[in-house]
Amino acid sequence: MDLQLQQSFRALADPTRREILRQLCKEQLTIAEVVEKFDLTRTAVRKHLTILEQGQLITLTPNGKERITRINPTGVQKTAAWFDYFDQFWDARLDSLEQAIARDKQST
Repeated sequence: MDLQLQQSFRALADPTRREILRQLCKEQLTIAEVVEKFDLTRTAVRKHLTILEQGQLITLTPNGKERITRINPTGVQKTAAWFDYFDQFWDARLDSLEQAIARDKQST
């Protein structure tokens, strides 16, 4: 597994960072706006954002004295693609379950 994926999973391991990502899916936010949405200090928010940025899940762009946080679609897509690989296993098992249920209904 490459380093970017490892950092993405590290970022996603924390529920606060996952909620920050959910917020950023709705809109881009300044760091101050992220602080307002969470009961955290600016320092704590900045630490969470740094970890999300290291995982390439967000970007931080300077805008005057503030920094704008945005979802990084490319980084999120790379992480999602890793999970997508496992869909094939779920699909096969769900198909088997569906067939077993159908056989059970026929036998009753």
